[in-house]
Amino acid sequence: MIYLFAVILLILFIITKSPKLKGIIGEKSVVHKLNKLDKSKYITIHDLTIPSASGRTTQIDHVVVSIYGVFVIETKNYRGWIVGDDRSEYWTQVIFKRKEKLFNPLRQNYGHIQAISALFPKNNLPIYGIVSFSGRADLKVKTSQDVVYASKLVRTIGKYNEVLLNMEQVEQIVEVLKTRRVVGKGINKEHIRAIKEVAATKQTMVKNNVCPKCGNELIERSGKYGKFRGCRAYPKCRYVFK
Repeated sequence: MIYLFAVILLILFIITKSPKLKGIIGEKSVVHKLNKLDKSKYITIHDLTIPSASGRTTQIDHVVVSIYGVFVIETKNYRGWIVGDDRSEYWTQVIFKRKEKLFNPLRQNYGHIQAISALFPKNNLPIYGIVSFSGRADLKVKTSQDVVYASKLVRTIGKYNEVLLNMEQVEQIVEVLKTRRVVGKGINKEHIRAIKEVAATKQTMVKNNVCPKCGNELIERSGKYGKFRGCRAYPKCRYVFK
């Protein structure tokens, strides 16, 4: 009994100290929830890597294709306060007095949506983005978009109840996504390398007051929540950096 208790404590210690393992557990939890969807109306694809508009690849946690539309889901397994809004490039994770930045998951998911849309240039697919956080987080975000706890993910999908596609169309969409899926040894490492490369380029441009979205100058502006840097080309370009 003492040995079993020690093993359990060791496993719990490893889990709490391993962000990668916590992420895997969070992913599996979401997979379990999505598997509860009615399979006669919904088809789910997990861990989908497809080509992106930049010529690289983009990795999508979950895609749910249904008669009600296509749901692109980005999952996060953070703890502490999560503070952010629609426009900020970065959100903030607050744990006691420590603050960490995380790339705005709404922007991240928008890139995923664009990548899927590009695979269907002749179809105006009804696509909805959802960002799902584990219950370890305390969401303090100001957004009109779907940013929810994982426990409410299936309910959030369920609020979209207007039939827009038939099952034949659903199966065709799934077939295209699976056909365009990028597979192969080392694909995840290459994807991570590409992400770091893009992030480094953006960081350099912002440091030099260059808008990474359109190339115009970044200038200091004042808004409702204080000062920030925004693109001189506003409102044509709405890039902001806080």
